[in-house]
Amino acid sequence: MLVLNQSYEPLTICNIKKALILLLLGKAEIVSKDKKKSVRTIHRSFPWPSVIRLASYISVPYKKVVLTRKNILRRDEFKCAYCGRSDIPLTIDHIVPKAKGGIDSWENLVAACTVCNNKKGDRSPNDAHMHLLIKPFTPNHILFIKNSVRKLDESWKQYMYLS
Repeated sequence: MLVLNQSYEPLTICNIKKALILLLLGKAEIVSKDKKKSVRTIHRSFPWPSVIRLASYISVPYKKVVLTRKNILRRDEFKCAYCGRSDIPLTIDHIVPKAKGGIDSWENLVAACTVCNNKKGDRSPNDAHMHLLIKPFTPNHILFIKNSVRKLDESWKQYMYLS
C-alpha cells in the first residue's frame, strides 16, 4: 500500500496489516482501493486499500537518500553505466578518479561492470575513450519507493509524479 501524507505527497509503502491498523484506528483514509480484492472477517468485509492518506500531517525532514553502494546500483538499475550490461557482477566506479581529485558523490559515482571498470582504470571516461550511457544524479526517495515494489500499481502513478 502506498502511504500518502495529508498533503498527498508519497511517504512510504506498507503492508496490508499496517494499512488496516491505520484505517481502523482512524489515522488514515482510503484514497484508492483494489476492486478485485477484499479483507474478510467472519462478520465483515473490508475493501483492500491500494493508496491510503494519513488523517494528520506528518512533518518529515527532507528525505535524503544515503549514498551507499546498494543505492548507487539501484539508481543505475543494476546496469553498467558504460556498456549497459546487467548480467555480470557490478562494481562502483569514480567518473573522476579519486587520484585526480574525484570525490564520493552521487554525481561522481556510477555502477560499472568489472570489465569496463578495469578498462577505464585510473582515467576519466574521455581519456579512456568511453562514454557514459547514463547521467549520474542525486535520487529522491520517490525513486526508491518505486524501485522497492515488484510491480507498480497503476493507482499509485498520479501520486508518485509518474503520470
